[in-house]
Amino acid sequence: MDDVRRTLLLRAALNNAEWCDAVCRAHGLAPQYDDEHLWVSPERTPPMYPDAVTLEPSVSAKSVLLRMDTDSPGCSVKDSFAGLDLAGDGFEVLFAAQWIHRPAGARLPEAGPSGVEWSEVSGAGELASWEAAFDGDESDEHSRAGRLFPPSLLGEDVVFLAGRAGGRIVAGAVASTGGGVAGVSNLFARDESAAGTDAAWAGVLAAVSARWPDLDVVGYEHGEDLEAALRAGFTEIGPLQVWLRTSDRTHHLRARA
Repeated sequence: MDDVRRTLLLRAALNNAEWCDAVCRAHGLAPQYDDEHLWVSPERTPPMYPDAVTLEPSVSAKSVLLRMDTDSPGCSVKDSFAGLDLAGDGFEVLFAAQWIHRPAGARLPEAGPSGVEWSEVSGAGELASWEAAFDGDESDEHSRAGRLFPPSLLGEDVVFLAGRAGGRIVAGAVASTGGGVAGVSNLFARDESAAGTDAAWAGVLAAVSARWPDLDVVGYEHGEDLEAALRAGFTEIGPLQVWLRTSDRTHHLRARA
């Protein structure tokens, strides 16, 4: 692995860990960094979020497992470099994906005639609407209990982006800084066609570029979502995988943190 690619992978993994850290702390948890080689939460994390994220390829399976609660349901590990083997410890691979990278200043993809206007979410009410659209259920957006994204997440380093059409949120994503890059996660489009996803990427990348013009953009995707990211100008920089305790398969089926 060349030095440039290794640096990008380390930054992408750290960026993702810092986003996971922010979500967990917003839920009152106290995750830890182990000598910058591992991010881990001794307590069970919120749904969709891993209990550990490896930050170096050299991290061993033993060091990861010793720091997690592997007994209660839902234990998962983001193996950022696809180098762990946890099969003998009761885990199975939930999904495999690719880290992706787009350099700062790269030409933005064409937005196309989507009629969607993009802006940053501000305030608890807008964030509730964003999460309802992300979940695909806007029927009771302001009274749902147990939100995944509390308003305390809103800040300079974390931005929720909303694409609106006709007054409704029809697309969105989260952008966060950390590790010297801007990470994009949780991208969605109510129009799940290729055109709808491509338009969402165009809007999100324009917003990220306007806010952090000097930062490379990273994230991870797989399947059709990876194909859409590649069309938007990203390149693959390395594999990752998410491990889940086999008996706990239902907990993180939508793990996209």
